[in-house]
Amino acid sequence: MTDLVAVAHGTADPAGLRVVHELVRQMARLRPDIPMSLGFVDLNMPDLPSLAHRIARDADDAVMVPLLLSAGYHVYVDIAAEAQRYPGRVHAAAALGPDPILVDILADRLGDLSRVDQVVLAAAGSSDPRALADCDTTAKLLAERVDRPVHVGYLSGAGSRLPEVLSQTRGRVAVATYLLAPGFFYNRTRKLAGPRPVTPPLAPDPRLAALALHRYEEALTTRWEPRSTPHARRFVKTLRAYEEAICARPGRPGSGLPPRPGPAVFPRCRGGAVPARYGGG
Repeated sequence: MTDLVAVAHGTADPAGLRVVHELVRQMARLRPDIPMSLGFVDLNMPDLPSLAHRIARDADDAVMVPLLLSAGYHVYVDIAAEAQRYPGRVHAAAALGPDPILVDILADRLGDLSRVDQVVLAAAGSSDPRALADCDTTAKLLAERVDRPVHVGYLSGAGSRLPEVLSQTRGRVAVATYLLAPGFFYNRTRKLAGPRPVTPPLAPDPRLAALALHRYEEALTTRWEPRSTPHARRFVKTLRAYEEAICARPGRPGSGLPPRPGPAVFPRCRGGAVPARYGGG
C-alpha cells in the first residue's frame, strides 16, 4: 500500500496543532489500511525533508498530500523539492483547494445569512499569484453557493489585505475564515473583524479528511507533480546541508539544548525508532 504523507504548514499554537493531528486521525479512521504520517514545512517537527527521507528509505512508494487550502510556495517549492529528490518514489498530490467541498464547509460555517449583505473571505495569503488565484476561485464558488458578494482579504503576502477589504465592504458583513486551524492568523482575523461575525476554521471536519484522501487517490492515478521552478531546483541542492543543520535543533543529539516540550507528531515508523503512528483507532 502506498504511504500517505500529510504535509501541514505548522503552527506555534497548541490548539492549532491538535486540530491538525485530529484531521489526520480522521483520515486514518476513514482509511486504516493506508500507512500515514504527518510532516511540516515550518515550525513543527518532523520537518518535511527529514520525514521524506525516512519514508523514501522505508516505503516502496509514497504520496505527499498538502493539508493546504491553495497551491503556493510550499507546494511548488518545498513539496516539489521532495518529489524531485526521490523521483518515481515520492509523489505530490494537489492542494486541497479550490474544491466544492471546501465551499460547502464554508457555507455551513456561515449558517443563516438572512441578515448578511456581503461576505469577506479571510485567507492567509501568499506571495505566489497561483495561490491568490486559487483563493479567488474559492470566493467565486462561495458567492454562487450563498448568493452573496464575497470579497477576499489576505492576512499576509500579496493581494488586498483584510483590514482594507473590511473597511471597503459596506452593509452587514460576515467574515468566512478560510484557514485550516486556529492560530496566529485566526486570532488576527477575529481581532480585525471587530463586531462582525467570524466563522471558525475549517478543520477538523470529516469532509475535509475525505477530501485529503481523495487528493491521495487522485495522485495514485494521475501522478500529479508540481511544476519545477528555479527556487525548487536550488532548494534540492541545499537539502543535505539543511538536514545536517536540523541535527543541532533543541533535543537533537549533540545540540546541547533541551528537548521541545511534548511530542509534536506521531509519524509512521517501521524501524521502531518512533513509538506511535496514525491508525484506525
